Amino acid sequence: MICRISGKLIDRREDSIILDVNGICYEVLIPGAVIKCLDGHVGEDGVISLITYHYLQVEPSRGFPFLIGFLNEIEKEFFEKFITVSGIGPKAAVRALKMPISVIARAIDTGDISFLKSLPGIGAQRAKEIVAKLQGKIGKFGLIQDGTDSEPAQRGKEDIQEQAMDVLLQLQYKKFEASNMIEAALRRNPDIKTAEDLLNEVYKQKTKK
Repeated sequence: MICRISGKLIDRREDSIILDVNGICYEVLIPGAVIKCLDGHVGEDGVISLITYHYLQVEPSRGFPFLIGFLNEIEKEFFEKFITVSGIGPKAAVRALKMPISVIARAIDTGDISFLKSLPGIGAQRAKEIVAKLQGKIGKFGLIQDGTDSEPAQRGKEDIQEQAMDVLLQLQYKKFEASNMIEAALRRNPDIKTAEDLLNEVYKQKTKK
C-alpha cells in the first residue's frame, strides 16, 4: 500500500495533479477542498509531499489502482469517514468534497441538508444518509482552519489531553490556544473519557461564539 508520495508537481487538473517522482509520473486524485490549499505546500523546487489513500477499483477481468492525496492525516481521516456512507465510494467522495472540509463537517453536524445536497453528486437522499451516519461524530473536523478514529476506551486525562493537543496542533492552532480550549472543555464536561469526545466538546463551544 502506498501511504505517502513526494514528487515535483508538473501538471494540475480539475480533480487531480501529476507528480514526477524520479522520472516516473503519477496521477494523484485530489478533493477540491484540498487542491485549493496546495500552493502553500509546494516547495521552491516544485516538490510537494502528500499523504495518500490507495485503493483498487475492480471491474470484470481488470483492476485500476488509484491514489488520492491529502495534505495531512486529518483530511484523510475525514475522507475515510465520509466514504463509510452507503453509496459514496472514493472517487465519488473526491468529486463531492469541493468545499472546505470544516464547512462540510459543520453542515453535517447541524443537519444542513440543503448545503450537503448542493455538493457535486450528492442528492437529497444521500445528504440525509450522510447526516444519519456521521452527525455527532465529526466535530473535530469543524475545527480545521482551511481558506485514526479514537477508540472509546478509558484513558487517563493527561493521555486524552495530549491526543487532543496533537490534533489541534495539526489543525494549525497555536499551542496556547489549544491548551485554553482543552482546559475550558474539561471544565464544562469533566466526565470526558476519550480524546474524540474532548475534541467534540471543543468544537461545540467554538460554534457557540
